[in-house]
Parts: sequence; structure tokens; C-alpha cells
Amino acid sequence: MGCVRTVKTTTWFEEHLTEDNQQYMRKSAAEEYRRQTAEKLNPLKDEPWQRHEWTEGSRRVGLVAVKLGMAPIWTKTGERHVVTMLQVQDCHVLKHLSKEENDGHTAALIVGGKNVSPFHVRESLIFLTVLYKFCNIILLIVCSGTPLYAAHFRPGQFVDVTAKSIGKGFQGVMKRWGFKGQPASHGQTKTHRRPGASGPGGDPAKVFKGKKMPGRMGNVYVTAHGLKIWRVNTKYNVLYVNGSVPGHRNCLLKVKIIIHTCTHTHAQFDV
Repeated sequence: MGCVRTVKTTTWFEEHLTEDNQQYMRKSAAEEYRRQTAEKLNPLKDEPWQRHEWTEGSRRVGLVAVKLGMAPIWTKTGERHVVTMLQVQDCHVLKHLSKEENDGHTAALIVGGKNVSPFHVRESLIFLTVLYKFCNIILLIVCSGTPLYAAHFRPGQFVDVTAKSIGKGFQGVMKRWGFKGQPASHGQTKTHRRPGASGPGGDPAKVFKGKKMPGRMGNVYVTAHGLKIWRVNTKYNVLYVNGSVPGHRNCLLKVKIIIHTCTHTHAQFDV
């Protein structure tokens, strides 16, 4: 059977428009899309919810951010710190899962971030690129459609950042696990970067599970714990987090506050 070609009859909106009309259509579509995400899906404009007091074990909902890159900052005392800039783009609460709907132990909230381009969506709906579930939400129940911004966190708080690390492909034991390797001379023949003996002899007659060997490196979810927030830019929704975080540039990350720093002074249940 030969190649079967699919005939596409759909047309794009700018196919029969001039350049000026294309710019006008893009501008009007962007304004309408921004108005839908900022006004129609914000239940806070109707009625505010009741604020709860902090209890032990409670956790606020986290954010979905985009990694912009790294930059240095200086404190008032002249100390230099290297930070990672995380921008919160189109982050909304999509759904609340009760304790019974989630896992039977704790409630959860599903948060989505980074909207899909409206020019590639046929229906008048809002589609999000990535969804994350935040568990252990005991007292804080946020309505669906509530937008979340960088002001959700405050400077001085400590957060955990989860993202998929950069994939390195198939690597050897020296790069993957940091092995020393074998000598460069004195009888070594083509074994300079090889792992050597695998350990067990004739008694176990097997290689134990979890043995450090060559294999695929990276491209797995990694969490950086206890990163301090040095600065919050509310104009551009950017978080300045201490140190480095996993993932490549422009990747999506899961940012959540850690439990053991939640005190009554800065862990208020407001969005």
C-alpha cells in the first residue's frame, strides 16, 4: 500500500488578511484572552472567601513557574548571592480534590500554568500546558479559576522547586556517578574510564540491584529543597530563588513552600 496523504481543508485566520489586519486580529485576540483569564475566571471579584488560621501540618498551595535563568544580586550589606529567576505565567487553580477524591488522607488542589497559544485552539476554552497537584491542603480551599501570582510568596520564605533535569543521554560511570576511574598507565589497556569489577563473587553469583553502572543520565524529576526567596518582583511576576534549580531554561517548575518553616508570622492563608 502506498503513501496515503491526508487532505487538510482547514484555513488559518491570517490566510486572506493584509499585514495590518493580521496585527489587529492578533492584538484583539490577545486582549480578549487576557480578559478571560484575568476577569472571567477570577471568583475573588464576586465574593472573598473566609481566611483560616494556621494549624500544624497545613500547607498553602504552590505555583507553576518558568525558569528564566540565573543572575547575581546584592543585599544592603554588600553580600553577593547567585539566584535563579522564576516567572509565574498564567497560573490558575483548576480544581479542588477533597480527601475522598484524592487519596483518602489529604485534600489537594490542581494548578495549571502557561496557557496554550489561542491561535492554535479551535474552541473558546482555556488550555494549559502543564498541570500539577499540590497535596496536604487541609484548610485552604481556593475556588477554581483563581489566578496565582508571584506575590503568593514573600521574601524570606523557603520553597522546594521540582522540575525535570537536563537529559545527558547514555553516560559512563565517571560522569554519571563520579567514579575515579583507573590509572592512565602501568599496564592499563583501554580501561581508563571503565567501571572495573562489579563486586560479587561466586557466593552471591549475581549483581545486586541498584549497582552503579553506565546508563541514561538526567531527564528525571529532581527536587531542590529549602531554597530561600530573596526578592519578589510583582510587576513581572518573578521570584528570585537562591542558588540553582533543576531543569533547562524556559522549562516549567513546581514551586511549593516547605512545611517546617511555616510559622504564624508569615504562613498566612491568603492568595
